[in-house]
Amino acid sequence: MHRSKIPYLFLILAALITLVAIIIFFKRSGILAPATPPPVTETPPAQEPAPVLPPAIPSLSGPAELEDPAAVLKDLGIGVGAVDPADLVTRIAKALESGDFAAAARLIGKDAFDEKTLEQLKALAAAKALRLREPGGVREVGELELNALARWALELDGPEAGRDRIFLDLRRKDGKWSVEKFMLPPAPGQPIPKATLADALGIADTFLQAVLRQDFEFARELVDPATVSDAKIAGLCILFEEGEYRMRSSKPLRAMFQKQDTVGYLANVETKDGTQSAQFSIALRQPPAPGNWRVSEINLDQLLADYARRVAGGDLYYSPLVKNPQGGDTLALYFEFDESEINPRTRRQLEIVTLILKADPGKKLTLSGHTDALGTDAYNNDLSSKRAAVVRDFLTQSGVSAAQIVTVAKGASQPRRPNATETGEDDPEGRRANRRTEIYLDF
Repeated sequence: MHRSKIPYLFLILAALITLVAIIIFFKRSGILAPATPPPVTETPPAQEPAPVLPPAIPSLSGPAELEDPAAVLKDLGIGVGAVDPADLVTRIAKALESGDFAAAARLIGKDAFDEKTLEQLKALAAAKALRLREPGGVREVGELELNALARWALELDGPEAGRDRIFLDLRRKDGKWSVEKFMLPPAPGQPIPKATLADALGIADTFLQAVLRQDFEFARELVDPATVSDAKIAGLCILFEEGEYRMRSSKPLRAMFQKQDTVGYLANVETKDGTQSAQFSIALRQPPAPGNWRVSEINLDQLLADYARRVAGGDLYYSPLVKNPQGGDTLALYFEFDESEINPRTRRQLEIVTLILKADPGKKLTLSGHTDALGTDAYNNDLSSKRAAVVRDFLTQSGVSAAQIVTVAKGASQPRRPNATETGEDDPEGRRANRRTEIYLDF
């Protein structure tokens, strides 16, 4: 190569090296980076598998999409356990009311739900007999075993109280409640007794529900007449009505003792506003088979004391049930001093007695008028006669036959409480208890 061209070659080589260096500099500085970088695919970090949750209580927004609900019966589990028994029973009630028997079956479980139960539910649904009563469609009946076995009822909107209900016995295990037994009412139209009940708790509950409805005749069918008088039943009706009591929503009936043929319960009641509570006891006995359980004893001492304390005041005394000197119980209506007029409270009590008498024209009663010790014997005898007569007149004007009523005047001769203190001073409280007409139910 000619010597004169060598410098040019060096110059060209130097220029190329310089150009390459400049390009490398700009790339590293990002000036020549592409406007849209190619997407980078990243591998997400490994995740732990999602935890397996226990099956939730099914949604009850509508019927399950199952062509054959009977197919569900083949694969039923043990049922749903719930910490709150009221929630579980309410969900079952909604499922039944909506006709979603598949959901109800899953909630109840295989031990208490079978093909016969499903067919009975279909029959009730076809007769439109699965509508819940409002209010109070779901309620707790009571405890069969303390904190371990409880009964709930679904009150149906049917014509026959006492039979239009579904019973659910719930067992508590490991802190959760599940259905152990599911009992349906008889199918509509079946010729069965008015009360179809299996055990003592069912009889006790049905009896008290009848009293709450003031259904004396139905309540009377459930007692042993040899040990529970009509006056006791009528007195309980009056106490519930006048005292505005209702069965307590939580644990209304609690077992006190259980023997082979005798069971005792503590009945818990409260005022309608829920501010005050009271108790009384009820015992049941089962006669030899095939006899049904019957209410054999009712002790109202605590309830009477609570009632008298709540309505105390003024010039009237209130204790609608008193002991009969000849044995048993007697209804008592009270009057103000030197009065023989019926007050509003007495009027309502007599309305209940009227219903009892009109239901059976063969029943008779004796009205016994009484006074306190103030006044002469002649005056008090006349006043006590007027007090018995005014009660008789109310009953006859309400449709009771006069032939069913006997009246007697006792004056001040049979006081319920002392008219004077131990020191001989006047006792107004005692005298209030003596101004009365007693109703002896002679049937």
